[in-house]
Amino acid sequence: MSSVAALQPEPAPIVACTISRDVSNFDLLIEDMETELGESWGDLTFDDAVLFLNQPDADSLDFVAIAVDSEDEDDLARITGIITTAKEKGIKIILIAQEVSPIALHQLLKLGADDFVPYPLPENALHEAIERLHKAPAADQVLAHGATAASFKPSGDRDGVILAVHGLAGGTGATTLAVNLAWELATVQKDNPPRVCLLDFDFQYGSISTYLDLPRREAVYEMLSDTASVDNVSFLQALLSFNDKMHVMTAPSEMLPLDIVTSEDINRVLDVARANFDFVVVDMPSTVVQWTEAVLNHAHVYFTTMELDMRSAQNALRMIRALKAEELPYEKLRYVLNRAPKFTDLSGKSRVKRLAESLDITIELQLPDGAKPVTQSNDHGLPLAETAAKNPLRREIAKLAKSLYDLNKAAEAGNA
Repeated sequence: MSSVAALQPEPAPIVACTISRDVSNFDLLIEDMETELGESWGDLTFDDAVLFLNQPDADSLDFVAIAVDSEDEDDLARITGIITTAKEKGIKIILIAQEVSPIALHQLLKLGADDFVPYPLPENALHEAIERLHKAPAADQVLAHGATAASFKPSGDRDGVILAVHGLAGGTGATTLAVNLAWELATVQKDNPPRVCLLDFDFQYGSISTYLDLPRREAVYEMLSDTASVDNVSFLQALLSFNDKMHVMTAPSEMLPLDIVTSEDINRVLDVARANFDFVVVDMPSTVVQWTEAVLNHAHVYFTTMELDMRSAQNALRMIRALKAEELPYEKLRYVLNRAPKFTDLSGKSRVKRLAESLDITIELQLPDGAKPVTQSNDHGLPLAETAAKNPLRREIAKLAKSLYDLNKAAEAGNA
């Protein structure tokens, strides 16, 4: 007669584990792990993980989800040891972080975490992270968190739209707009999405590499130093691919003078970019330099970001006067008001109207204040769509991307 034990179903094999100080602090993670894996996952404290990862049973793990919050920053040495051990075992790592400082977060990511998800977990974020782990390229092809070398063959058969973004004052959200606009264009549709390239032309303080957690590469400096020899292949070699959806030229690794390039150099770079991409988004330095004219002439739309304050108003007036004095196409400027008043703020709306009238401009785009999630998204190195998809700022930028995409499609149809 069979024993009772033989009638019991075998427990599901453990394929993943959460590792945290106390998993009860991450109740959304528990729910998502149960949704994704049923009973095929376990939970470990930091102390348990140190012991378990050194045992043969750990070899069967597909991945671990390491969850940390601000209280764990004093224990980074032990957490880094856990990440290092997991990597040595060939176990993939998803980092779940809640209110962790940017320095600590980047330290953990650079150690080799395969993916990152902020906490509280956005809808389907863990599911998508697990899918990305299964689709991840071979380790020797990975250059950094979310970054691989340009993966398509240059054809030079495109005629891309150039969209420049220029902050009229510091902190007006120019880089945030550039990064998220490029990402929304790259993901505007699932089937046959447009090719999108994001260029960081702020050679001194460019922060696109930080906002997308990409490494700064010497190849960018080498390309800028010898643009006369730039062709489709060498240009793509200077770019990085972010999440296999868009290509990025970061600022050089060292702080360079803005006049290291001339208008001719910028013209060559933009010509090659247009020939290989459908949309080219350029993040400009707030300083006006000699080659600003080259970008302005190339740009189909030149976004200038500002806020509802005196410095933005005065700088906008200076910009307009400077372009008129040089007989440059100032009419290409499209004014973007960041942190615009809410719909119910009638006093703020009135101030916006007076600002536009005093400058004799039209403020065509008003972006809402995305508040703290915007800063967190930038610090975490991910677009808003990946960390706070329902954020009002993200929604407005997505609408802008869709309208630009539709306009371009309509123009292509009219020229056909």
